[in-house]
Amino acid sequence: MQVFRGFRHPGVAPACALTIGNFDGVHRGHQAMLALLQTEARHRGLPSCVLTFEPHPRDYFAAITKKPDLAPARIGTLRDKLTELAACGVAQTVVLPFDGRLASQSPDDFIQNVLIDGLGARYVLVGDDFRFGAKRAGDYAMLDAAGEAHGFDVARMNSYEVHGLRVSSSAVREALAEGRMAEAHHLLGRPYTISGHVVHGRKLGRALGASEPGKDDGFRTLNLRFKHWKPAASGIFAVLVHGLADQPLPGVANLGVRPSLDANDVNAGRVLLETHCLEWPSHLGAEGAYGKIVRVELLHKLHDELRYTSLEALTAGIAKDGRDARAFFASTHAETHRQTTRDRI
Repeated sequence: MQVFRGFRHPGVAPACALTIGNFDGVHRGHQAMLALLQTEARHRGLPSCVLTFEPHPRDYFAAITKKPDLAPARIGTLRDKLTELAACGVAQTVVLPFDGRLASQSPDDFIQNVLIDGLGARYVLVGDDFRFGAKRAGDYAMLDAAGEAHGFDVARMNSYEVHGLRVSSSAVREALAEGRMAEAHHLLGRPYTISGHVVHGRKLGRALGASEPGKDDGFRTLNLRFKHWKPAASGIFAVLVHGLADQPLPGVANLGVRPSLDANDVNAGRVLLETHCLEWPSHLGAEGAYGKIVRVELLHKLHDELRYTSLEALTAGIAKDGRDARAFFASTHAETHRQTTRDRI
């Protein structure tokens, strides 16, 4: 999949089958829409294209009005969104910066400047609640009329439901906020995952729980920055880590702002996913994971973030989280074994 920041690039296809949206989480509703887009693109001999925005429009308005509550919790990072869009077979994604100029653009100007002149849209697929242009004045009827006038097809996809439940980014955010990871998995069609480069931290974890003073064999962590200040999920989780070994590695992770650390933390103020592999890969040594891209599946929430009053209490807390994560994986393995046995009978 080709990715472009804005549409003023020579590599952008001159014509396309297009869908527009934020696609936060790329959940099962999004996946159904992208499958339809792919079908329509093939019928027309066009590349499929997603137009998305960064920052999220509601992030922009939250910032300019100084009302942070207006900003939605973010399910996934831009990296994870692009990865999932590529997995759905999208040919190109255009990430359009959402700024004051775009926010003030009339619906008619958006159609002319972005859809027609910018992207050469020949087919446009939108959701049933799609609005666009300044003050969200544009709607499906206006877009459909513009298609009639300018020669591009317009289609609308109704809400996607699973067992009577409307699949939406809001539903995924709610499930993640409440730690209902199985429900989030169901809505996403896959485990909830965060990926990124492993970055340096204070290297405090390796000293905590070390076998002896000065020996850095304690709770080594893989640190991934979640590049948004308001993640949909937070807390302590049992996880699986992909990208360090041939098989996924079980671990325990903290997603949040690490309230027990002080302001001298090199990642202070940033949301971080800190993951401790329950069995550290020996081939990595102490430094071998830095810079690698890893993918962390958050499978089961153990509890919310806690503030510990001392390093001793923090060490005990991490050790307990590790035991609880091991118990989760043991119970999951036992249930899988029981199900396999039942299937064989």
